[in-house]
Amino acid sequence: MTKILLSLVIMFMGNHALAQFRVEVSGTGLTQLPIAIAAFKGNEGMTQKIAAIVQADLERSGQFRGVDSAGAVLDENARPDLAVWRKQGADALLTGSVNRVGDDRFEVRFRLWDSVRAQDLGGQSHPATAAELRRVAHRIADAVYEKLTGEKGVFATRIAYVTKSAAIFNLWVADSDGESAQSALRSSEPIISPSWAPNGNQLAYVSFESRKPVVYIHDVDTGKRRLVANFKGSNSAPAWSPDGKTLALTLSRDGGSQLFLLDVSVVGAEPRRLAASTAIDTEPVFTADGRSIYFVSDRGGSPQIYKIATTGGNAERVTFNGSYNISPTLSPDGRWLAYISRVSGSFKLHVQDLNNGQAQALTDTMADENPSFAPNGRMIIYATQQQGREALMTTTIDGKVKARLAGQSGDLREPDWGPLVAP
Repeated sequence: MTKILLSLVIMFMGNHALAQFRVEVSGTGLTQLPIAIAAFKGNEGMTQKIAAIVQADLERSGQFRGVDSAGAVLDENARPDLAVWRKQGADALLTGSVNRVGDDRFEVRFRLWDSVRAQDLGGQSHPATAAELRRVAHRIADAVYEKLTGEKGVFATRIAYVTKSAAIFNLWVADSDGESAQSALRSSEPIISPSWAPNGNQLAYVSFESRKPVVYIHDVDTGKRRLVANFKGSNSAPAWSPDGKTLALTLSRDGGSQLFLLDVSVVGAEPRRLAASTAIDTEPVFTADGRSIYFVSDRGGSPQIYKIATTGGNAERVTFNGSYNISPTLSPDGRWLAYISRVSGSFKLHVQDLNNGQAQALTDTMADENPSFAPNGRMIIYATQQQGREALMTTTIDGKVKARLAGQSGDLREPDWGPLVAP
C-alpha cells in the first residue's frame, strides 16, 4: 500500500478564529481531479480570499487536488491559454473577480474551464456584502463540484456543534468548514444532541438548564425557541422525521429509556410509544423515506444498532461486528450506516454498507463521537480527541481524506450536518 501524507494549512484572517485544515490522504488507487484556482481579480487586499476558500472546500471533499496557480490573477472575461494550464497538470481551471458595486456591496463572478477539452464550462455571478463573501465562496465551490462530478456540493450548508469551555456550554451554528460560527445558545448547564430540521432553519436539542434533560426546538434565524418535551423523567436524543413534523425521542416517562414519536406540528401533542421493551432503547434516526428508525438498544445484552418500522412491531438487529456499537447515522441514499464501535477499548468511527453488511473502520483515533453525514452522503463529520482536546473532523466515506475543521475555543463536540437548502 502506498501512503501519501499531505499537510495543508490554510489560514484565513476573519472575524473569528484562524481556520486551520490538516488534510491527510492515504490509500491506493486514489483518483482526484487536478484543478487550478487562480486568484480572483479585485480580491487583493480583502480579508476573505475567494480562491483559497474554494480550494480548501474542494480538497476537503476528497474529489479534487489543487494545482499551484503560481500567483496568477485571472478574471472571468479573459480566455486563458488552457494548453499551458494542461501542461502544468490542471484538468480544470477556475477564474473570477470581485467587483465593488456600492457601499459594502460586491459582485462576485467566476468562470470554469476544461483544460483537457479546451472548453468554457460556464460561469455565474453572485451579489454579496463583505460579510457574505465567505458564503459566496462556498456556493462557488458547490457549483464547481456539481459541474465536475455531477453531484450536489455541500459547502454552502451549515453545521451545528457544542463547545464546553470552563463551565460554559455553547451551541454554535457555522459554515460547513467550521468558520463564521454564531452562538445560538449559551448556558452554564450542558447542551447535547443538536439535530437539524429538514428545512434547515430549526434545531432540536437537549438542554439541562431546568436541572433535567428537556427538548427544545430553536429557530436559528430569529433565536426564538419552544419547549416540546418536558415529560416526567429524562427527555433526550431528538431526531427529525423527513417531513419535519415529527420528532423521535428517548423518554423515561414510563420507566426505563424508550422510543417515542412526538408530533411537533401540534402544540401539546401526546407522544406515542414506538415499541414495548424492557431494554434501553435510544439514539433514534429516521430513514430517508420516514418508514423506519435505526436506534441503539441493549436488548441483546450489549449496545447494538437495530431497525424498527415507525408503525412499531419487531426490531431487526443491524450490527453484528463488535460487542459495542452506538451513535447511528444514515447516508441520505440509505446505503451507508455510520456509527461508533468500541474496539480494544478505543471508540472508532465505522461505516457499514447496508447492502451487504460489510463494515470497516475509517479512523485510527481512540475517542470518536457523534458522526453525521453530509447531505450528499460523501463526507461524515464527527468529534474526536486531538492533542488532548475535543475537535471536529470530516472524513470521506472511504476514510482516505480527513480534515480538522475550524471552531471556537474549548472542547468541540456533538456535531450535526445541516441539510441542503435553497440559496
